[in-house]
Amino acid sequence: MTVNCADIVEKAASGRRLSPEEGRALLTSSDLLSLGDGAHRIKQQKTGNQVFFNVNCHINLTNLCVSRCAFCAFSCDPGDPRAYTMTVDEVMEKARSALPLGVTEFHIVSGLHPDLPFSYYVEVVRSLKTEYPHIHIQAFTAVEIKYFADISGLSVADVLLHLKEAGLGSLPGGGAELFSERLRQKLCPKKASAQEWLDVMRTAHTLGLKSNATMLFGLGERPEDIMHHLVCIRNLQDETGGFQSFIPLPFHPRNTQLSFLQKPRGYEILKMYALARLMLDNIAHIKAFWIMVGIPLAQLSLLFGVDDLDGTVIEEKITHAAGAETDTAISKQNLVQIIQEAGKTPVERDTLYNIIKMYADTAFGSQSSAHNLG
Repeated sequence: MTVNCADIVEKAASGRRLSPEEGRALLTSSDLLSLGDGAHRIKQQKTGNQVFFNVNCHINLTNLCVSRCAFCAFSCDPGDPRAYTMTVDEVMEKARSALPLGVTEFHIVSGLHPDLPFSYYVEVVRSLKTEYPHIHIQAFTAVEIKYFADISGLSVADVLLHLKEAGLGSLPGGGAELFSERLRQKLCPKKASAQEWLDVMRTAHTLGLKSNATMLFGLGERPEDIMHHLVCIRNLQDETGGFQSFIPLPFHPRNTQLSFLQKPRGYEILKMYALARLMLDNIAHIKAFWIMVGIPLAQLSLLFGVDDLDGTVIEEKITHAAGAETDTAISKQNLVQIIQEAGKTPVERDTLYNIIKMYADTAFGSQSSAHNLG
């Protein structure tokens, strides 16, 4: 049955908070265009015609992982011929190779390695920050931080303080998956719980570290699982204000233990972007990770509440291990063009959303029309 969601959308667009029940009605509605229109209006209210991106380099230190989640195609066990672990020197060489592209962020996430000590991760951060003090380090999901606490015997706060002293600037939003404990016990029982993920983020925010937040969907979840996740994120944001962006991530099932599931379809992905914008009234930015959805859908998402396309990435491994057919990187020039073709104003940002450069909002605008805003 079609749900008439116009009143609910209008409520959100007028700045009033939606209840979980109202959000569920939107999630189960087939009126995608109304959701998109409302989400786009809210996006315009928050960030105008601007669409953000950054020049970042992903570094995945290792694919060895004790968690071995059912939805992950990237991780492996010791002895697997695919297994690798980067030395600090290899990390530095990877970072060095990205410098000519003008990177402003090193983005570091990895598996939960069975043997590496916490000191290795501190050394990676310290080495990068010492050699490249001008480049922001966004590293280690809340799941990794909890694991570092477990293997080191330190508290989560002390782990974060050690990493912050070494040069950590912010946390990515991964590892949240879905906060449904029913699903987590089934799909990732060895990973930090939903409450532990939230507690790590609360601690990080208290210590002055900003972060992103994510949600992995397409795992056979129920509507109430989606709403529970969004409300948990919204409640913590009310408390700390530390989330910079929210990133809905469509599940890629190929090469995972859940390969029988179907990847979320385009309209389901667009609906999730719009729903996130309509529900998360206290988070400024909704991000479409172009590598997971492809360029055409990423462009279309800019009319469904999205105002950030992530960045250049340089080399993405995790989603591609699960069968992603997108490029593993994209140039800054291509990102600018993609945003312009959607009728939006491309804005190069740093990790903390300080504006580096603003471009003309038309595909006919030239590189020379960019405004350097520091």
